[in-house]
Amino acid sequence: MRTKINLLGVLVMLGGILLGPSLNRVSAQEHPNLVLTKAGVERIRKELGSVPLFDASLKKIKVEVDAEMDLGIDTPIPKDYSGGYTHEQHKRNFLILQKAGVLFQILQDEKYAIYIRDMLLQYEAMYKDLPVHPKERSYARGKLFWQCLNDSNWLVYVSQAYDCIYDWLSKKERNQLEKNLFRPFADFISIGNPQFFNRVHNHSTWGNAAVGMIGLVMGDEELIHRALYGIENDGLDANAKDNDGGFIKTDGKAGFLANLEEPFSPDGYYTEGPYYQRYAMYPFLIFSVGLHNIKPELGIFEHKDSVLIKSVDALINLSNVDGEFFPLNDAQKGMSYYSRELVTAVDIAYHYGKKDPRLLSIAEKQDRVLLDDSGLSVASGIRDGEVEPFEKHSINLSDGRDGKQGGISVLRKEDLELVFKYTAQGLSHGHYDKLSFMLYDDGVDVLQDYGMARFVNIEQKGGGNYLEENTSWAKQTIAHNTLIQNETSHFEGKYEIGSQHHSELYLYDVSNDGLQVVSAKESNAYPGTEMHRTLVLLGDGAFEQPIILDVFKVDSKTLNQYDLPYHFLGQVMRVNFEYDSPSSLQPLGTDQGYQHLYLEGVGKPKTKNAQLSWLQNGKFYTLTTLTNSEDELLFTRIGANDPEFNLRRDANLILRRKNSKNTVFVSAVEPHGNYSPVSEFSVNSNSGIKELGLVYDSKDYTAIVIKSLKGKQALFIISNNSTSKEKKHTLTINKKDYQWTGPYHFITTKN
Repeated sequence: MRTKINLLGVLVMLGGILLGPSLNRVSAQEHPNLVLTKAGVERIRKELGSVPLFDASLKKIKVEVDAEMDLGIDTPIPKDYSGGYTHEQHKRNFLILQKAGVLFQILQDEKYAIYIRDMLLQYEAMYKDLPVHPKERSYARGKLFWQCLNDSNWLVYVSQAYDCIYDWLSKKERNQLEKNLFRPFADFISIGNPQFFNRVHNHSTWGNAAVGMIGLVMGDEELIHRALYGIENDGLDANAKDNDGGFIKTDGKAGFLANLEEPFSPDGYYTEGPYYQRYAMYPFLIFSVGLHNIKPELGIFEHKDSVLIKSVDALINLSNVDGEFFPLNDAQKGMSYYSRELVTAVDIAYHYGKKDPRLLSIAEKQDRVLLDDSGLSVASGIRDGEVEPFEKHSINLSDGRDGKQGGISVLRKEDLELVFKYTAQGLSHGHYDKLSFMLYDDGVDVLQDYGMARFVNIEQKGGGNYLEENTSWAKQTIAHNTLIQNETSHFEGKYEIGSQHHSELYLYDVSNDGLQVVSAKESNAYPGTEMHRTLVLLGDGAFEQPIILDVFKVDSKTLNQYDLPYHFLGQVMRVNFEYDSPSSLQPLGTDQGYQHLYLEGVGKPKTKNAQLSWLQNGKFYTLTTLTNSEDELLFTRIGANDPEFNLRRDANLILRRKNSKNTVFVSAVEPHGNYSPVSEFSVNSNSGIKELGLVYDSKDYTAIVIKSLKGKQALFIISNNSTSKEKKHTLTINKKDYQWTGPYHFITTKN
């Protein structure tokens, strides 16, 4: 029998929320202690009605949970992929259980505890005899879901619900749940699936957090140790004990701490890219809160120079002006910091970090907070007027555990955001696109990265899983804005090769806001070929808006065909070259992504500068590229060999150069003018570039000239082999001497 305790008849009315007048619980309460704490819950209760954003978040969640509870408990026998009924129902269950647990603690209404208990007992009755999931596609099949990853999601959330009702449950009920559900569940996703659990990957992070969190709630040191260090390393069982009964320390190659060490750079960049960083931040941070509360001696938030807190800042900086994450590697376009994972990340980073007031501005936009200590802290900071804007500037983030495996640069000027990728492979979610870039204008794609070929949780499209076209198209180099040699992807499109290499940053300088430069080299994508790409964001006023100068220098030991695609989005306005369109569409190639491109037109340049102009979101853009008489300009469109219409029908222009060893591609991307469909006025619809030229190129120096129609001329010279800021240079171009100090030189004159 539970003891019923009256709460002094306290009734608190909060925007329609009625707190229950009674609560059944044991008298000596040790829980919650995972994410919520006893002291934290007391603070929250005292603040109710005085912290607007917290109160509003509480009200919304109560409405959501109450509505779900009215539908009754449903724990169907699993049978579906992502997006299917059983998958979505079990997913909805774990989200609601976690929220119901929080409501029980804050509102002290027993109905939430009863709901959690009854559903958990229903799962316990099911799980004892539940086989592995009938869908066989995953390398690690779950039981409730088609993959262990989703089973781990379930346990991460449900462990929080269990913690919230732990002391409310009878000892018999706890024993029943732990013996028949939680311990077998944790063993299954770890010992039962070492290929899933013992990796450095976002999948394993979820698995580690799931096992660790339920271990923290249950007080099971064996599970906690397994979560932190993995199940085996160099032949040692992570749960083996020494002669004194203590755990043997393993080599740290698996487990939560290894996943915290390996994928994060010292700058907080996560090697899989921002889409999966966003996904992994929830288990990283929520498990860390539990470790902070129960095992503070680990100093988890201080680990690796507080890399988890840094990572939230890095992640926000890897979003465009609308908060959408740049789609590096496997990534669904449109994912943003409005996701539930980033609400968690922002709140926890603020509360357990240094109370960065910029994070409060992101929380204001998110318009909701967690119902815990961190959410109360954020909501209180907003209430108290401590908000400061999160201003995103140009940034360079290193990749790799030690920050020496390439990185990501974002150049920002006015509304333009240029994202340059020179990273490591990015684990299994990596794409083969070294030295690629994407361009945004006021949050809109101008030159796009395709992202991934997947419709997440849409059952009609491959069960919501990755489509075959993700491998055959989205990961291939031709799907990105970078150089392809002989119609073959970087590293032959092979993970085992690509994972061994990374590009090298050559130069990053944003000290002059009007002339921002980033440059990197890649020498392993094609053995015997070195690629050196330099991107300049030029905003010195010579043109209507800032422009991008793209200098791609290639040195090879053999003759090759080079393709440089620009994946533009928008309606073609004009070109200055002639082209032929075929009467019927055929694929451009047979493999490496080329089989998915329809060839829509073949052009030959008439002048040294080929131009393509297009209209996108009411703005005009022109690509001006330096060409020779033998170059080909290929209009292509995605969609070939795609019978199920899994790919978007987006266009691109490919500059093809054949029979070349050493060459330089020089292009400029120029925003200009605008068009209003309301007024029907077109303003500055033509390019302001008169001429783009390569005036000098050698092993040591490359020089580019840009002439504008307004009579200005800009000269950019880069030293190809020295980035010393102190080195003095002298170069003669067209009988004129230029002298400067540092890795590059830029001057403007009259034409």
